[in-house]
Amino acid sequence: MKKLIRIHQSSGMHWVGNGFPVRSVFDYNGLGRELSPFLLLDYAAPYEFPPSNEKRGVGGHPHKGFETVTVAYQGEVEHRDSSGGGGKIGAGDVQWMTAGNGIVHEEFHSQDFTRKGGTFQMVQLWVNLRAKDKSAKAGYQTLLNAQIPNLNLPQAAGNLRVIAGEYNSHKGAAKTFTPINLWDVNLHAGKPADLPLPDGHTTTFLVLSGEVTVNGERDAKEGDLAIFARTGGSITVKAKTEAKLLVMAGEPFAEPVVGQGPFVMNSRAEIQQAFEEYQLGRMGEIPA
Repeated sequence: MKKLIRIHQSSGMHWVGNGFPVRSVFDYNGLGRELSPFLLLDYAAPYEFPPSNEKRGVGGHPHKGFETVTVAYQGEVEHRDSSGGGGKIGAGDVQWMTAGNGIVHEEFHSQDFTRKGGTFQMVQLWVNLRAKDKSAKAGYQTLLNAQIPNLNLPQAAGNLRVIAGEYNSHKGAAKTFTPINLWDVNLHAGKPADLPLPDGHTTTFLVLSGEVTVNGERDAKEGDLAIFARTGGSITVKAKTEAKLLVMAGEPFAEPVVGQGPFVMNSRAEIQQAFEEYQLGRMGEIPA
């Protein structure tokens, strides 16, 4: 079993643009340095938006050197980017954007959700790319709920959605550069679950709702991040209440992480180059 190292609590809420009220769970200048290949995790806890005609979200901005993964639980987001990618995601859907050698994108609440209002809840995860993959062509994947394998856990403990990676020989929907497992796990109150995860991989999970006991040792509640040692082949979680988790495990790599704003590269010179490429328009434009 992977040893539980600690329970980390996310920061207070702040706004990204005018549409995303998020808690920073970790970022590449802090805890993210220990959690390779994961760089950053923002959690938009359930937030009630009133009906409106005002466009809500974040306008065009660049990224380079990693992948962004947005998991929608409630609400809707529309995405467009300079690779030609785009689409709308709602509850249960995922968008997986490879920034690679540079991309410009925008994210706004969908027109329908803006007009009607409602509860908004999402997660955005940044996954690092190895130096050899930071020059990859930018791209975008829409992973609809129906495409994501949804499996029952043993002993009626709940269910598990395989967004990326593999569980019990079932492969996830996403195509990834970095070997990772990304799972949505729903647990029933009072039920334990043993989750097999690769030995040597960075392993952590975010509690999205409810409360769980981790490895029979400590409790974690909504907004908490459980962090484990890389050695070992599984973790055990028992739900004290109905609970939802986002489980992340990935193969770490020992490369320099140099980040500034929307860019994460391997050196300060590469960061400067990224800013210059963006300013010169080399990351493209979002189609009109």
